[in-house]
Amino acid sequence: MEFSIKQCSPEKQHSACVVAGVYQGGQLSAAAQQLDAAGNRQISALIERGDITGKVGSSLMLHTLSGIAAERVLLVGLGKADEFNGKKFLEVLRATFTALQNSVCKNATLYLTDLAVTERDAIWKINQSILLAAESAYRCDHLKSKPADPPTLHKILLGCADKPDEAGQTAVQQASAIADGVKLAKDLGNLPGNICTPTYLADQATDLAKQHKLKVTVLEEKDMEKLGMHSLLSVSSGSRQPAKLITLEYRGGDKKQKPIVLVGKGLTFDAGGISIKPGAGMDEMKYDMCGAASVLGTMHAIAEMSLKLNVVAVIPSSENLPDGAASKPGDIVKSMAGLTIEILNTDAEGRRILCDALTYAARFKPDTVVDIATLTGACVIALGHVASGLYSNQDTLAHELFAAGEYANDRVWQMPLWDEYQQQLDSNFADMQDIGGREAGSITAACFLSRFAEDYRWAHLDVAGTAWKSGKEKGSTGRPVPLLTQYLINRAKS
Repeated sequence: MEFSIKQCSPEKQHSACVVAGVYQGGQLSAAAQQLDAAGNRQISALIERGDITGKVGSSLMLHTLSGIAAERVLLVGLGKADEFNGKKFLEVLRATFTALQNSVCKNATLYLTDLAVTERDAIWKINQSILLAAESAYRCDHLKSKPADPPTLHKILLGCADKPDEAGQTAVQQASAIADGVKLAKDLGNLPGNICTPTYLADQATDLAKQHKLKVTVLEEKDMEKLGMHSLLSVSSGSRQPAKLITLEYRGGDKKQKPIVLVGKGLTFDAGGISIKPGAGMDEMKYDMCGAASVLGTMHAIAEMSLKLNVVAVIPSSENLPDGAASKPGDIVKSMAGLTIEILNTDAEGRRILCDALTYAARFKPDTVVDIATLTGACVIALGHVASGLYSNQDTLAHELFAAGEYANDRVWQMPLWDEYQQQLDSNFADMQDIGGREAGSITAACFLSRFAEDYRWAHLDVAGTAWKSGKEKGSTGRPVPLLTQYLINRAKS
C-alpha cells in the first residue's frame, strides 16, 4: 500500500473516495463543511434526515455527489466533539478502513489527520492512520490453494488544509517503514513450524542483510559449542533442526556510537520438550519465535527509514521437542557466562536460549540491550492481551520504553524486579534453577535473565500476551515492532 500527504481541497480532489468526519449532533468537520458547501448542502440534508448520526464508528458511503470531484464521499461518525480523544480517533480509523476495504475503491483521500485529538499531535495521527490502513489490508492466505483476491485499496493520500512541513513528510516515510516492518513480523510469525525453522529464519536475516546492506553472521551449533553456549544447545538437543545464533548489524550512526542491541527469542516451535505441553492449542507454539520476528521487522523498518543510529540484532533460534537426546528435568547445564543451571522444567526453554544470547550481546559493547520474548503464560495472566510486560535494571530505560509504547499505541507495563524474588531461583545442586515455582512466574523468569545482563543497561519485554491473537482472529499482531521502532526513533533524535 502506498501512502502520501499533501495540501488539497476535499471538494476538488479527484479520488475514488474522499473521507470526512461528522460529529454527533450534526456538526461537520472542516473538510465535511467544504464538501457540504460545494455540494449545495447535500450532506446537511442527509444529516437532517437521520441518515448519519455522527456516532463514533458509524459510516455512510455516498456516490457521485454533485459539485464534488471525487467518485464517492465516505462520512464517518466522530462522536461528541468535546470528547474526541485518541481512543475514539483509532475507532474512527478502523471504521474508515473497514468501509473502504468493503468497497471497490482503489484509492482514497482521508481528511482525518487535521481533526483535533485530545493530547495527540499531528505526527501521532499520521502514524496511526498509516499503521491501521496497512493492518486493514493484511492477509495471510498465500499457503491456501485458492487465496482470496487481494484488497482493492492500495493507495492512501492524507489530505490536509495546510501544506505539510518536513516533520509531516518524515512521519509518512517512517510510518510506512514501520508498517513494512510489522508486515514482515506478521508474515514470519504466521508461518508454520515446518517452514519457519531456525535455518529459514537465518535465511530471512541473510536476505534482509542483502536488501539493506547489513552485516549478517550466523553461528552454527559447532560454533556455539566452542563458545560454551551449552544452555542454548540444551534446548535444541531434542530437535533434528540445528540451532542458529543470528546477528544483524545496522550501522546508521557515528562509528564511535555504542549500539543498541535487540535480542529476540526465536523458538520456531515449542512443544515443551520432555515437559510436553497439552495438545490443545499447541499449534500456536509456532508463535514462540515472535520475539525474533519483531526484531527482524524492526531492523527492516529502521533500515528503510535510514535511522541515524547503530543497532544490532541477536537472535537465538531453536526448536524445543521431545526426543531421546532431549534435556530432562533434573539435568544441569553450564551457560556461556559460566553459571550452571538446573533444568526443572524443559518448557522453560526461552530463558535458556536467551541467557547465552545476552552474554553474547556483551561483545558488541552495547549502550543498551532489550530482549523480546514470548516468555511466560504467567505474563498473560497478569496483564492479559493489552500490555506487554516490561522489566529493567534501570528505571530511566523503563521510562523510555514505556513512553515509546504509549506514543506508538503498543503499550507496556513495568513489573517489579526486586531482589526478594531472586531467592525463588535458588538450587541445591547448581548456581540456579530455571523456574521459580507458580508464584510470580513472569517476574522470576525476568530475574533469571537479569543475572546475565548485569554489565549493561537492560530491559526485557515479555510479549506472550500481545504477540499474537487466538480464536477466530488467530494470527500474529506484529507487536512490539511499533514500540521498538518508536523507541529507536526517539533515541536517534536524542
